[in-house]
Amino acid sequence: MKKVKIIIMGAAGRDFHNFNVHFRSKDEYKVVAFTATQIPGIEKRIYPPELAGSNYPKGIPIYPEDKLPQLIKEHKVVQVIFAYSDVAYRYVMHKSSIVMAHGADFRLMGPSSTMLKSSVPVVSVCAVRTGSGKSQTSRKVSASLREMGLKVVVVRHPMPYGDLRKQACQRFASYEDLERFECTIEEREEYELHIAKGVIVYAGVDYETILRTAEKEADIIIWDGGNNDMSFYRSDLYIVVVDPHRPGDELTYHPGEANLRMADIAVINKIDTADPKSIAAVRRNIKAVNPNATIIEAASPITVDNPNIIKGKRVLVIEDGPTLTHGNMAYGAGTIASEMLGARELVDPRPYAVGSIKTAFNKYKHLGSLLPAMGYGEAQIRELEETINKTPCDLIVIGTPIDLRKLLQLNKPAIRVRYELQETGEVGLADILMKRFSKA
Repeated sequence: MKKVKIIIMGAAGRDFHNFNVHFRSKDEYKVVAFTATQIPGIEKRIYPPELAGSNYPKGIPIYPEDKLPQLIKEHKVVQVIFAYSDVAYRYVMHKSSIVMAHGADFRLMGPSSTMLKSSVPVVSVCAVRTGSGKSQTSRKVSASLREMGLKVVVVRHPMPYGDLRKQACQRFASYEDLERFECTIEEREEYELHIAKGVIVYAGVDYETILRTAEKEADIIIWDGGNNDMSFYRSDLYIVVVDPHRPGDELTYHPGEANLRMADIAVINKIDTADPKSIAAVRRNIKAVNPNATIIEAASPITVDNPNIIKGKRVLVIEDGPTLTHGNMAYGAGTIASEMLGARELVDPRPYAVGSIKTAFNKYKHLGSLLPAMGYGEAQIRELEETINKTPCDLIVIGTPIDLRKLLQLNKPAIRVRYELQETGEVGLADILMKRFSKA
């Protein structure tokens, strides 16, 4: 039988999942390569044979995405699967044009071929863009379900940027587990706050193995989505967070609009800092494409450890990395807090950036004077540390979800900015969850 040759375009997450659930055991396909982008340093690896299965005894090579035209020609590829997220529609069609110009079909895969069915209820928390406030919403959902007496297990969207063999199915129940699995800053930002509440988190590469393992210790599973990707699991309740700081993106980014159209609940977050006209625009867009969705409005109030210390200071603001980079935000909680509390100046770190941090500034021109907390590996964490310590300022304002002082040796005073979801309407997530999942 002549096999259909496939390349999967990805970013070390959705690409591996699509392969595992749809292509791995099907003899009619041969996946000849993955390509990688978005996340630095994830190419030039092998998807290992232990994960790739018996049809791939040597594993599957992973190449930089710019090799795609060459790979299509070299392997006589028939289909290219686009399998990463938080990208503008224009970007997706640009990639499709490259693929089709070189003779291959361009394909997107949807829920029917990629979502797995769980034996326990699943609540999915997704978003229309990176940095919308999904993590805060996941924590709110987790707290509400635990108050109902349910054993909650969180399954986090993949971030396997290291040794894929070791990351197939990871279970995080303590801070020691973060060290044992050599977690990056990005992973810690998503796992730590759940662990602090005693909630077990699973993540990794093989999401069917993860699901079957998590089911054994859960009354209910929360899918804690990443980027603006769709859930990997079929959901009993689909919650999608929308960001009025980027009105219109909910209809122009892939697969954010798909998420919005599937949503049972649309959470309009950050209404305390967004323009009322933008909030109204987002509400209109939700109603236009998903009139049956329940709309919940929420604030994201900012608190600072020692607010008085910011006034009059020259501050270096460090914001959540993915929110600033492929999330395209030009500010975050640290910026809002610094300006609100009277910082004299936001110091520009660009002249002092080193290594991959300097590369990020060259790639993401919109960053301006904000430093993204990029830490996709030990080398990049050290480059982030060096950049911070070389930047002349009076104070470091940490706007990331975790305390970077635990990972970095900083040579200047630093304070943390925190933010949690605060619903503003009469009916909130807890009410809906109680009606849907109460044991009574």
